[in-house]
Amino acid sequence: MMTLLYKEMRLAVHPTSIVFSFLGCLVLVPSYPYSVIFMFGCLAPYITFLNSRETSDAWYTAILPVTKRESVLAKCLLITIFQLFQLLFSVPFVFLRNTLNIANNPVGLDATAAWYGFGLILYAVFDLIFLTGFYKSGYKAGQSFILAAIPMVLLMVAIEAAAHIPAFSWMDSYQPEDLIIQVPILAIGFICYGVIITLAYRTAAKRFEKVDL
Repeated sequence: MMTLLYKEMRLAVHPTSIVFSFLGCLVLVPSYPYSVIFMFGCLAPYITFLNSRETSDAWYTAILPVTKRESVLAKCLLITIFQLFQLLFSVPFVFLRNTLNIANNPVGLDATAAWYGFGLILYAVFDLIFLTGFYKSGYKAGQSFILAAIPMVLLMVAIEAAAHIPAFSWMDSYQPEDLIIQVPILAIGFICYGVIITLAYRTAAKRFEKVDL
């Protein structure tokens, strides 16, 4: 599996996916909708899958001594690595933001623990719809992205709106007592991401095994 994942990193990944994974640094921008960072984390797999389709990556992988299930697993791991790296890469910039005493983001939710939790849930929902949709045919990346983009946009709006609802003001705070309350949201995000990405892999693999390349 590591060899197949290495092949994905060297041959299948589109360069823009690497660029997008470093855009977690945008949490330093004073007035910016930080949920857009998650959008980049969703665009990265779409562009990579689109590039793989254009380069006949599915056919190339099919002639290798690997199963269809293994090829799907490699793609799922690739997406997971990029998305989690993007979030981890943003963490130091969140601390730098607080060190520089940058004012709270007036546009929407700040990069708090709750924001990370919501981001993981957004990723999970997008990956489930996109992966299962794509591997139903093995080549309809655009159609699968459009279907996955609808809940992605709705979740982005909900994330930004949370900061403007007085009852949810604690989600937009870096105060220790508020961060403690946000921890369950972060934990739920990790659980949802792990469970849903596993479900996405199993469903996508099952569908792809029925596809005639």
